Amino acid sequence: MSRDFFIPTILKRQQSRTMKKIIGIQGVKGSYHHAVALAYFGEDIEIDECMSFRELVDSLEKGRCTDAVMAIENSIAGSIIPNYAYIDEHNLTICGEYYLPIHHCLMALNGQSIEGIYEVYSHPMALLQCKEFFRKYSHIKLIEDTDTAEVARRINNKKSEGVGAIAGKTAAEIYNLDVLAEDIQTIKTNSTRFFILNKKESPLNQNEINKATLKFVLNHNRGSLATILNIMSDCNLNLTKIQSLPVIDQPWKYAFFVDTTFETYEDYQKAVSVLEIMSTEFKILGEYQNQKV
Repeated sequence: MSRDFFIPTILKRQQSRTMKKIIGIQGVKGSYHHAVALAYFGEDIEIDECMSFRELVDSLEKGRCTDAVMAIENSIAGSIIPNYAYIDEHNLTICGEYYLPIHHCLMALNGQSIEGIYEVYSHPMALLQCKEFFRKYSHIKLIEDTDTAEVARRINNKKSEGVGAIAGKTAAEIYNLDVLAEDIQTIKTNSTRFFILNKKESPLNQNEINKATLKFVLNHNRGSLATILNIMSDCNLNLTKIQSLPVIDQPWKYAFFVDTTFETYEDYQKAVSVLEIMSTEFKILGEYQNQKV
């Protein structure tokens, strides 16, 4: 049989692989970032595991992944402020958002009990959110680590007895660990908001867009911020969040990052045209659909 017979099949396989989305996540499979990637993009994806947000940004910039999932704020702990700077400085595009309810579990090797656990590792945010639970277990030492699910994977790989992880239930299933306690977070309505990022413009039509994240810098004049907020209100924009970051090379000057929702894209465009004039620096970080409607 001629070798040429196989070329179309090989090309089809290559095209199929090329078309499959590669999603960068902070952490490993079984992490909350992984859960968002599956929920937002579906099962037919590849995952690029990154152990820091800096590495995640690098993956997107160098094309190792087509899109990225990045946590931006938690309903208990607040904003992850450095991530705003990453998005701005590296000209990433916010093309979507996803709110994920967080359900922390304590997990360990099969056959372990809480009484036999002496160290628990997890991401600092997860440890902070579960501190109240561990007041009942003073013999357990809480230790900060890089990622929730990565700790679960390490416990399984090293067969570490007496060691626990705080992670989502999926991590226990993937890495064959026993769940010793579920929903151990202090506040049960804990939720994290994630941005979906890429290096392209928004793929949505204007009539599909009803939320945007903007950055602006103002002159340090009395009432300048109030004026901007009034303009947004007059243009029928609803301000859902405002976050300030210092402008690094200009002491005591701040950049404002705002999320705003709107009924019509025309109202939003009207506001943007005025904000561009009144700001010393203005930037659209992303236009997307509001998930919380």
